[in-house]
Amino acid sequence: MTESSFPASSFLRIATLSALLSLTPALGSSSLLEAQSTGPATLTVHVIGARNAKGKIRAALFHAAEGFPNDASHAFRTQPADIDPQTSSAQIVFTDLPAGVYAVSVFHDENMNQKLDKNFVGVPKEGYGASNNPKKKMGPPSFEETKFQLSGTEQSLEIKLMY
Repeated sequence: MTESSFPASSFLRIATLSALLSLTPALGSSSLLEAQSTGPATLTVHVIGARNAKGKIRAALFHAAEGFPNDASHAFRTQPADIDPQTSSAQIVFTDLPAGVYAVSVFHDENMNQKLDKNFVGVPKEGYGASNNPKKKMGPPSFEETKFQLSGTEQSLEIKLMY
């Protein structure tokens, strides 16, 4: 077929079709990314520094300041986890979470009584920690200093226990 026998309209149709086909994957993946970022998220919490493997790590995920960090009845979700005796750590996975602001509090329930034991002046006798790893101070950390934004489909954080 010579250049003069190839109709210009056919060339335009082929060029247009090629351009549209080359855009299709980009459009499809952009819609897929939007769907992924607005869908439910998974939060993985790595708790490190347990002094032994007795008991469990108890985690509470809060969506607001009410009850944080000690009143798990106000938590959005709670979950216990076994402690790996080899690494003195535990992993807690919260699934199907809506995007938003959260804070996590954890404690090492060594005697399995489902509460953070304290001495006569109120100082914890078991390990404890929170998201953003706030420094040890008099009184518990606030929601404000431990909050974080959960967005996307997967996020992880590490909490170091303090004794």
